[in-house]
Amino acid sequence: MTEHDKPTKISFVYSNPTDPDAFEAAYSEQIALARKLPGLIRLQASKVWPKEDGSPTPAYRLLDLYFADYAAASAAAAEAGPLVGATREHATGGVVIAFAEILEDA
Repeated sequence: MTEHDKPTKISFVYSNPTDPDAFEAAYSEQIALARKLPGLIRLQASKVWPKEDGSPTPAYRLLDLYFADYAAASAAAAEAGPLVGATREHATGGVVIAFAEILEDA
């Protein structure tokens, strides 16, 4: 098995938006667009717990999209223009998008 044969995920790490309410209102559209990606086998959306002292969190939301392998993730990325466009429009605090090889899934 080569490294590209391993399960792969695309992770979106959203920073704290300038307008959380506007972000939340548009987030369901981003999830709907993600669900349409070819080869998607699992979607995991999460929201970062607020800090007890009220200080800013290191991220606001996480979106992980799982694929069978690197080729499937790459094919999905080629079709992800609408998702990326919506993300850039609504992720007013910034977003990091990363491809990751899944090393262990327990």
